[in-house]
Amino acid sequence: MEVVEPSVTYSSINDRSGHAFWCQSGEDVDPDDVDNFRRKLKYFFMNPCEKFRARGRKPWKLLLQILKIAIITIQLVSFGLSNQMVVTFKEENLIAFKHLFLKGYTDRTDATYAVYTRSEVHDRIYFAVYQYLNLQNLTVGNHAYDKTGDNYTPLSLCQDFYKNGSIYPGNETFVTLSFLLLECIEISPLQPFENGTVFPSNFTLDFKRLLSVNIYFTLKAINLQTVRHHELPDCYDFTVTITFNNKAHSGKIKITLQNDVDINECRDWNVAGASPRNIHYLLLFDSFIILACLTSLILCSRSVINGIKLQFEYTAFFLTRYNKEVPWSDRMEFVNGWYILIIVSDTLTIIGSILKIEIQTKNLTSYDICSILLGTSTMLVWVGVIRYLGFFQKYNILILTLRAAFPNVIRFCCCAAMIYLGYCFCGWIVLGPYHDKFRTLNTVTECLFSLINGDDMFPTFKGMQQKSYLVWLFSRLYLYSFISLFIYMVLSLFIALITDTYETIKQHQREGFPATELHTFMAECKDLPNSGRYRLEKDASSCFSCCSR
Repeated sequence: MEVVEPSVTYSSINDRSGHAFWCQSGEDVDPDDVDNFRRKLKYFFMNPCEKFRARGRKPWKLLLQILKIAIITIQLVSFGLSNQMVVTFKEENLIAFKHLFLKGYTDRTDATYAVYTRSEVHDRIYFAVYQYLNLQNLTVGNHAYDKTGDNYTPLSLCQDFYKNGSIYPGNETFVTLSFLLLECIEISPLQPFENGTVFPSNFTLDFKRLLSVNIYFTLKAINLQTVRHHELPDCYDFTVTITFNNKAHSGKIKITLQNDVDINECRDWNVAGASPRNIHYLLLFDSFIILACLTSLILCSRSVINGIKLQFEYTAFFLTRYNKEVPWSDRMEFVNGWYILIIVSDTLTIIGSILKIEIQTKNLTSYDICSILLGTSTMLVWVGVIRYLGFFQKYNILILTLRAAFPNVIRFCCCAAMIYLGYCFCGWIVLGPYHDKFRTLNTVTECLFSLINGDDMFPTFKGMQQKSYLVWLFSRLYLYSFISLFIYMVLSLFIALITDTYETIKQHQREGFPATELHTFMAECKDLPNSGRYRLEKDASSCFSCCSR
């Protein structure tokens, strides 16, 4: 029968008087206290299974993280289905409005909707207003006019133009004042046409001074898709803006339709199967998630604080006993990055769950912000699973490789970014006027990143306009040099950097990792986790003490 040695009590960083425990000469330190301190350090760096064998404490924190993975994923899927219905409803309404109010509109995404003659401008404006006034007889959706009290909200037809001025292209002379005027008229949904036109006699368009014509109106609709998912339907306010853009005065007036959406709680509803009980279940589930994440946040924060305290104690011990400063690499061993990741994930989940509750109760409509918070938190939760796989030697090769290669990767990316930004600015200023993919800095960065990955190469070469032979020749030199430099050199060096680190980690796994002063000091403790020497005299009865790390 195995003999279990008596348990011991570990000394803390401070004594009863509040002074540091190790603030005395190294020769006066009791060897048993040093052994206890080694044992304390070794226990701190154990995994949950070893801690269970060492002190018999169940890994509540591990079980809590596993539970979080399940409930947070269920929450994300539930919110994702609801958010998908909202986004689909808004997008389909936007397409419907374009077909209703833009004459001759087609769903070609690569074409610009524009007009080129004065008659076309008047015809498109008349068509949009006519469609609005006859909406109830045209639409197949549940759209209705907006009301303010008992009165319908009118449509606003506005034009922006220069106050006065004269332009004579034939004589190459012009006189234009920069002062702008705004003129608007309002048309009620119940207002009849006058002589077949909606233009009053005082609303005329002077195309030489005209900057833009804007049509504003608001429509209401109800999203009934949510009823099938046992949720209350949402009521939508669509603020539609149709813009005739003539700011360039190039003979081409671009027409765009934009749609701003406000989601509100419906005033009166009576839908079978969408009782408040279903909403209460969802709110209760979200509240349980907030409670679980709050508990995880407290436990992980407590573990991080304990690690920092132990780092200070270890630093004081080394400075007193060996008269040596502890390197930062050893100090950072006490700061568990996985706990920080869990803290960030819990914070995002708590905020996202609160927003989700507000959305379900129709107090807020911040679907995009809520989806970003919940999506990021779920991603971090699943990434955190790698921590537990890292307890097994055959599965932690990814973690070790990323951690070892990270500093070199960051330095390498900083150098490569300088070259990349140089190509971005050069391509934007030179090729921008002649190539659609280089019109803005955003599209330039996306195009060049696609070229690095070998995507869309031939269309990029082919899309270059040949209006200027000099620029066309420069584009060939620019693209060939960029592709050759980044694919054959920069990308190859980047892969070689990761591969070299991977081979080094594999060699260390076979021959052993270089021992730091911290691990060398702990290695002098030969006690196994099940030896009984890690047990305390008095185990705390609280749940937080059971989840000490």
